[in-house]
Amino acid sequence: MRKDFDPGELSPGAFYHLLTATVVPRPIAWVSSTSKAGVDNLAPHSFFTVASAAPAVLQFTSVGRKDSLRNVEATRQFVVNLAPEPLFEQINATGADFPPEISEFDEAGLTREPSRKVRPPRVAESPVAFECELHSTVGFGHSTVVFGRVVHLAVREDVLDGDHPLIDRLRPLSRLGRDEWGTVGEIRELARPVYQRD
Repeated sequence: MRKDFDPGELSPGAFYHLLTATVVPRPIAWVSSTSKAGVDNLAPHSFFTVASAAPAVLQFTSVGRKDSLRNVEATRQFVVNLAPEPLFEQINATGADFPPEISEFDEAGLTREPSRKVRPPRVAESPVAFECELHSTVGFGHSTVVFGRVVHLAVREDVLDGDHPLIDRLRPLSRLGRDEWGTVGEIRELARPVYQRD
């Protein structure tokens, strides 16, 4: 048997908890941005994925009007840093609701690394950084989906095999339900089948 849930009959908060506990695991966009006043913001967003490969576009969702969203709207630039397992505590710390004038880089003890093509800095301790320029935003209720065109990608050499990033070296974190986080765990390989046409 199944238990049925109607989104129209539940509060947004109640259905949010059902969504985030069942749409799992969710990769984390560790978004660095810079305010007009020059304050560097850093925040994890777990509604995140690739929107397009060619052109390269990433998307993340700001649930509510968070500093990341306000900064991106104002400056039209941001960086998506990979959220790796060794930085678990720091990533979680940057999710606190600091006021806009306080930088999460400083509060979490993280190092700024200059970006190549955008103003917001990268997280030096993260092995991957996607530098993005704002493509567009789409609003849904009190959430805003941010689409960013990737203008530069920087990958630390020690996580690469040639030009291929290795998952066991990246060790990305993911978000699950409640206060739960996921790690990579067992890795399985299976080639995609090819349909044999006559």
